[in-house]
Amino acid sequence: MRVAIFADVHGNLPALEAVLDDLGRQDVDRVIINGDSVNRGPQSAEVARLLAGFPHEATLGNHDDLMVMVNERDPSLGETLVDPFWSSTRMTAASLAPGGFLEAVKTLPMTLRIELPGAPSVLVSHGSPRHYREGYGPALTSETISEIVEEYPADVFVGSHTHRPHLQRWARYTVINTGSVGAPFNGDPRAQYLILTLTGGAWEHEFRRVPYDLDEAVAAYADSGLLEEGGLSAHIFRDELAHARSYIVPFLMRCEEGALERTWEGWEAYKRMRPERFVPPVRSVEIGSSTEP
Repeated sequence: MRVAIFADVHGNLPALEAVLDDLGRQDVDRVIINGDSVNRGPQSAEVARLLAGFPHEATLGNHDDLMVMVNERDPSLGETLVDPFWSSTRMTAASLAPGGFLEAVKTLPMTLRIELPGAPSVLVSHGSPRHYREGYGPALTSETISEIVEEYPADVFVGSHTHRPHLQRWARYTVINTGSVGAPFNGDPRAQYLILTLTGGAWEHEFRRVPYDLDEAVAAYADSGLLEEGGLSAHIFRDELAHARSYIVPFLMRCEEGALERTWEGWEAYKRMRPERFVPPVRSVEIGSSTEP
């Protein structure tokens, strides 16, 4: 049994196409899309259409849910519904309104299980099974793992959300993060996903990294009109993709602290503060495969 798990495509069509092409050569038995197929990137509607014709199972991601909430004008979103900073989010939600994607999102489960006789059980969720924004990463403590294991029994826990591959063992439990297909934050711009293989009663993991045309994906922000009409957030999302780094969360944190203003000038000031984070990444043309994240 071989199971492919990928997530965080975020409207990056070239990255998704490269991963699906790679998957076609991997002889997998099951494909799970672990949330956040859309938003951030400029081709969310195209990604949704492609995935609609591709056999898979899926879990609910926070950005999938956000698209429904924006489309339905959920009052809990507050200023997000009108703030010019988030114009790109509203544009993406509008592009997804036709075609049935948002209705399908409403049916997605928070978790999926892989249960086979004689095999360790696997629990898949976008974040953790407790919340789709609780990601698995280096800050995950043994106390947190213990709480999750007690509430959601399984042997292997697979998450995504952080856009960074991760592997952690605690007692007899294994915690894995798939990384991101469409917006990696670990400095490697290749599309990243996970394959689990059941061998001898145990799950072996493989982190795969697939090169694709990053320039095409970056150019799509301008070609689609998202860059011109999507506000400052669209520019930040594009820069995150181009550099394979997280910018919007730390930038907004500095704004909330009062160190910066959430404006074009504030964004330029942030870039001057952290020039080392804006160095173009090394681009590999090789497919990567390893047991280490």
